[in-house]
Amino acid sequence: MTAPSRRRFVAGSITVGVAGLAAAGVTPALAAPRRPSGTGAGTAAGTAGADATADITPADPRYEDLATRGSNKRFTARPAAFRLATTTEQVVQAVGEAARSGRRVAVRSGGHCYENFVGDTAVRLVIDLGQMNAVRYDEDKRAFMVEAGARLMDVYKTLYYGWGVTLPGGASATVGLGGHITGGGYGALSRRFGLAADHLYAVEVVVADGAGRARAVVATREPNDPHRELWWAHTGGGGGNFGVVTRYWFRTPGATGTDPGRLLPRPPATILTSAVLFPREGMDKAAFRRLVRNHGQWHERNSCADSPYAGLYGGLVLFGKLKENDPGQSAISFAHMDGTRPDAEKLLADYTAALTEGVPVTPYDMGITRDTWLNATVALGESQDTDKGRQKIKSAYLRRAWTDAQSDALYTHLNNTDHSYESASVSLQSYGGRVNTPHTSATATAHRDAVLNVIFMNTWQDAAGDAENIGWLRRAYRDVFATTGGVPVPGRGADGCYINYPDVDMADPAWNTSGVPWQRLYYKDNYPRLQRVKAAWDPRGVFGHELGISPA
Repeated sequence: MTAPSRRRFVAGSITVGVAGLAAAGVTPALAAPRRPSGTGAGTAAGTAGADATADITPADPRYEDLATRGSNKRFTARPAAFRLATTTEQVVQAVGEAARSGRRVAVRSGGHCYENFVGDTAVRLVIDLGQMNAVRYDEDKRAFMVEAGARLMDVYKTLYYGWGVTLPGGASATVGLGGHITGGGYGALSRRFGLAADHLYAVEVVVADGAGRARAVVATREPNDPHRELWWAHTGGGGGNFGVVTRYWFRTPGATGTDPGRLLPRPPATILTSAVLFPREGMDKAAFRRLVRNHGQWHERNSCADSPYAGLYGGLVLFGKLKENDPGQSAISFAHMDGTRPDAEKLLADYTAALTEGVPVTPYDMGITRDTWLNATVALGESQDTDKGRQKIKSAYLRRAWTDAQSDALYTHLNNTDHSYESASVSLQSYGGRVNTPHTSATATAHRDAVLNVIFMNTWQDAAGDAENIGWLRRAYRDVFATTGGVPVPGRGADGCYINYPDVDMADPAWNTSGVPWQRLYYKDNYPRLQRVKAAWDPRGVFGHELGISPA
């Protein structure tokens, strides 16, 4: 997932790139690359000798580490047992045992779920895929195989150093591919290359039949594949619904030949980065309204797939005011631009000018920095993975800029003090471009008409502040979407929510008063088809969670 931009962006890498980090005394932790020596090489270091078929119970010293491994510290997973899988066969064994015994099972790869799906007290067995992290080229399938436990930055480095290619996935370095792809997966290169799931050729899923027998199934996008619907469901149907994904294979649709370097997108050699900081002084309601409107309307005008700005990924991050010691920053606009275009600097400068036009605040322009694509990607990941603690997140797709009334509602909440958070932000991030070219039914990801993806996020440390801080975020979100029942109902201005940022409030009539069910917010017209896949591949109901797909 592409996590929200944090307050530390101001002092971190996204504002000034890797060179700026070094100047600030921070050295990016870019490990020495592991260049694959052949088509069978990968990132897995090997787990020879590990007993991955044994349950890790509370008596085991490893249990507590596994229980608290998730990134959101509001939740811990305390099932009867964990199972650390290193092979597909071990996952088949674990799923079969759980299905036959009636034990509720959950799966975890990177541990970045923002709701308590893995930590649900009904879950008795958690299958952890963190050690299944191989990345290699598969000659037989002419595709890149990536195991579900591989983390985004490791995948990026291996693909890039080995073959000069990449996936247009998210920015957070530690997100696991297992859940990221099942939700679609978008990031800094998505406006140019589409979602990561748009490049999915095949998926290996461990499923359980009605008798509790488990098996591994490989489903591809080939039109004559009898398992094609299972592949389709994993291109945006959300994690934890149909089975346990153990491996993915990626090849761009239409790519031909056997040269691995031509089978996935090649990122631009250089990236231009820029950032503009807006002080809180002078950022009154009218100035805030103008800034948000400028940003949204620019994306309305510049989000076609053939736009010269298809190579731009940016965000407007609006910060909540701290009760004490607020640093005085109300917002930051950041951008990454394909630096190989001859007019890249002018395009980026024009983008900044469009955002700041008519905003009666004196901003601090950090200027433009040029760096390699991988360095810029590492820096972006570092800046997005800094905030840790107890968190709540909400999302929305936007088809158009927010109205002035919506901006005013958000301004009020960002500047009040009915909270105890240490970091809160609303980030409006670039969407559209190539993402919007497939038909809404071509993949399970139905949101193919948005120009922005909005992320509401709150972080705090003390469990005693849960109600206060969750309440603040709920009220802010509700009031921004007040005219549509407190949620971004698909329509003229909004287009629902992103399943990789799950939010159980969408299924709560206290916070979703729209009359539109949560299933439509996340899946739109694709939900009935997902229900049919669920009924066919998980007839026993082995897999599920609070926002799980129900069978038809």
